[in-house]
Amino acid sequence: MAFSRRDFLKSTSLVACGLTVPTFLSRTAAAAPPADQPGAKDTILVVVQLTGGNDGLNTVVPYTDPDYAKLRPTLKLPTAQLKKIDDRFGLHPSMGGLASLLEDRALCIVQGVGYPNPNQSHFRSMDIWQAASLADNLTEGWIGKALRSMKGTPAFHLATNNEFAPLALTGAPVRVPSITSLEDFQLKTSAASGPDQKNQRAVIEGVAQPTGGSPGLLDFVRRTAVNTYDSSRRLREIGRNYQPKVPYPQTGLANRLKLAAQLITAELGARIFYVSIDGFDTHANQLPTHAALLQQLSDAMTAFYKDLAARGYKDRLLMMTFSEFGRRPYENGSRGTDHGAAAPMLLVGSCLKAGIVGEQPSLTEDTRLGNLKYKIDFRQVYAAVLDRWLGVSSKEVLGEEFRPVEIFKA
Repeated sequence: MAFSRRDFLKSTSLVACGLTVPTFLSRTAAAAPPADQPGAKDTILVVVQLTGGNDGLNTVVPYTDPDYAKLRPTLKLPTAQLKKIDDRFGLHPSMGGLASLLEDRALCIVQGVGYPNPNQSHFRSMDIWQAASLADNLTEGWIGKALRSMKGTPAFHLATNNEFAPLALTGAPVRVPSITSLEDFQLKTSAASGPDQKNQRAVIEGVAQPTGGSPGLLDFVRRTAVNTYDSSRRLREIGRNYQPKVPYPQTGLANRLKLAAQLITAELGARIFYVSIDGFDTHANQLPTHAALLQQLSDAMTAFYKDLAARGYKDRLLMMTFSEFGRRPYENGSRGTDHGAAAPMLLVGSCLKAGIVGEQPSLTEDTRLGNLKYKIDFRQVYAAVLDRWLGVSSKEVLGEEFRPVEIFKA
């Protein structure tokens, strides 16, 4: 039976002889352009999901609004402790790292982001954000659709242990891998001894030697084998030798973003990275929990940005946070906040308009549910990222026209 290029890509074995790597690495190696070719140095998007419904009002605090203190007698944050953005808003006291990026003109805050007829279910609302659609049946994600237009572009989900791949990545032409460490990329051999392992690795190098014949399946196998082996070896060396330009905090999110930095440095051509941090469903005793989460978020994002900026990636990098919904403006009886609607999105990058974009919703306007009414549809933010940053048609991905928010510098 004939063995086609498609059959080869479907297989998990790199070559016979027990030399294997994860299938996604062979695909990544085959797809990635060389570091000096177009596509290898394109823009990079890192999406940070805040799972649970982040309280936007205690993230970006409207400290001059008298309703803020009235609605939050125990949860209001002292004005003197805030990291001032301007004469109306301040960042949470734990967000000193992101405040320093604001001073560097690298932090953009989009106010009042949401969507029509907001859903208060964690699962349904998260699906809406990840699919960028309000349809009843959601099966594909906005990033997965975007990847269909980004031919041969690798993407990665940087996961915690046992974390499922998000809907946002579904629909990509090749399944986006969920990885937890660089060890997921290591070449595995069936040999037990060191000498045998060395001999088996030599097989790959031998297979990859050119024959001078016409291009065909064997030539494809040879090139894919050597590219995969070189990628695995390069990643192993990066993992062993990587020295961050700034220290990363010892937190889960920081470790996953450090992994993203290592993969970016490897120049595999990957342009999209997806990572999440859980715990934002703060119904009770919110203040200490929220402070710890925002510090972890701020410190990790700041270290990642400064590390890559020092390596020359500053103008290629964009980070974007989102949460499935915000919290209500008034506190509940348990010193927490309940599921709400609109909230701010945080974006980091040298390409952005620094400071506040958009309007803060009224804290008392929607008396029916006590939610903040959205001012900007989240798909307008996605449209800006797709059209202006990734170079993908937002109409094709989102299914209709959305006016992009002006988040980028002219």
